[in-house]
Amino acid sequence: MGAYHYQPVVYHHPHNQKPSGKNPGYFVSKHACAWLGCGFLSLALLHLLCCAPTATRQAAFSPLRQYINNTYSFVSTVPGGGKSCNYSEGSWVWAPGHGRRYNATNCNVKESHDCIRNGRPDTGYLDWRWQPAAAGCTLPAFDAGSFLAAVRGKHVAFIGDSMARNQAQSLICLLTAAFPHRLVYRGTGAYPDKYNYWRYEFPSHGVTVSFYWTPFLVRAEGKSVDDGLRHNYVHLDEPHGRWAADAGTIDVAVLAAGHWFLNGAVYYNGSAEVVGVHNAPPEFANHTLVGYAWPLRAAYRSTMERLLTSGRPRAKTLVLATFSPSHFEGKPAENPTSWVCTNTEPYREGEKEMAWVVKDTRGIVYDVVDAARARYGDGGGGGGGAVRIEVLDVTKLASMRPDGHPGVYMNRDPFANGGVDEQKLVSDCLHFCLPGPVDTFNEILVQLLKRGR
Repeated sequence: MGAYHYQPVVYHHPHNQKPSGKNPGYFVSKHACAWLGCGFLSLALLHLLCCAPTATRQAAFSPLRQYINNTYSFVSTVPGGGKSCNYSEGSWVWAPGHGRRYNATNCNVKESHDCIRNGRPDTGYLDWRWQPAAAGCTLPAFDAGSFLAAVRGKHVAFIGDSMARNQAQSLICLLTAAFPHRLVYRGTGAYPDKYNYWRYEFPSHGVTVSFYWTPFLVRAEGKSVDDGLRHNYVHLDEPHGRWAADAGTIDVAVLAAGHWFLNGAVYYNGSAEVVGVHNAPPEFANHTLVGYAWPLRAAYRSTMERLLTSGRPRAKTLVLATFSPSHFEGKPAENPTSWVCTNTEPYREGEKEMAWVVKDTRGIVYDVVDAARARYGDGGGGGGGAVRIEVLDVTKLASMRPDGHPGVYMNRDPFANGGVDEQKLVSDCLHFCLPGPVDTFNEILVQLLKRGR
C-alpha cells in the first residue's frame, strides 16, 4: 500500500477576501492537521501489521524490535537496577529464520562445521531460539554493534578446547557479516593449525578477537599436540605458551574446557613431578588416581591467575563457559559409523535426563568462579571493580539441542549420487553446525558484557 500524503485544503473566500482567524488560508487548525496525520499513520501501520506479507512486516519492524530488545535487556540486567535475567534455564521455541544469520563458507569456519555447504538437507535446526524461563525475560538476537560497543578498544580472547573454537568461530561469523574486519593471522596454514590459532581486528571499534587452541588450558604434550599419540601429559602449573605470551594484552578472556579432562592424562606439578593420573598408560599405574575434577579445577586456577596478574593493572573480564555435552548415540565399539546423532528437533523439557558427569563439570565452573571472586574481588560486575568473573552457563540449552550437530555432514556430500561412502559416515555429535545453536552462546555473552558497562 502506498504512503499516505496529507495535502492541506486551501479555503478560498469569496471576493478574494482572506478569512480571519489564527489559521489563515487553512480549513482546519494545525492541531487538527497533526491529529489527522497521526490517524493516517496509524492506519498505515495497521495495514502493515494485518495485511502485509510476513517478510515485509519483519523487514519493517526488525530494527525497532532489535532496539527495544537491546535497550530493555540492558536496563533489566544492570545489577541493582531491577531484575537480572537468568539465561541458564529455559526452553527452545519455534522461531522461523532466527538462526539464519550468515554464510559460514564466507567466514573461514572449519569445513566440518559448515553443514549447509556439506549438503545437510534439513535446515530446521536454524528455526529455534532460546526462551529464558523467568517471566518477562527475553534473550535478544545477537547484535554485532552491541557486542563491539561493549568491548570497544579491547582484546577478546577465546582460550580452550574445540568447543571454545566453535563459539569463537560463531562470533567471528556474526561480526564479520556486519562490520569491516581484517584477518591478522591464522596458524601456519596446515591442518589443523590454521583453525587453532587466529586473530581478527575490527577497526571501527578498535576490537581484537583471538582464539588459542589449548584443550587443557595449561601446557600439554602428547595427543592434544599430535593426534597420532595415545596419551596426554599435562603441566597443571604452567600456562600454555601461546596465550601466555599475550596474557598481558588480553582484556576479556572466554575459557572453555572439560572434554579432554574426561579423556584423561598424566598430570604434572612442576617440571617432572607426577601428581596424579586419570585413564593413564600402564607405566603410570602406580601413581595416584585423581579423576578429572581436581585437574580441571587446578587448570582453571592456574589460567585465571596468569590472566589476572599479567600486564599493566587495568579492568579485566574472565568468562568461564560451562560444559556443552555431546549427543552421540549407538555402539561405537561395534562399528564407528553406528555412533550417530539423527534428531531433527530440540529436546523438550524433561525429555532427556542430563548425565551426572555433565552436571558435575558444570558445577565445577561455578565452584571455581565463586572461589576466584572471593580471591580477586568483586567479579560480579557491580561496584566498578577492576576484575569481573562471570559464568556463561550454556549447559542446559546445549544439552537440549541434539539436532544442531553436523552428524555425518561433517564430511562433504556423504550420500552423493545415491551411494554411501563408508569413510564419510563418521559423525560429529559434539560441535554445532555454523550457523547453529552455538550462536546462542554469543547472544548470552553479549548480555554478560553489556551488564558490566
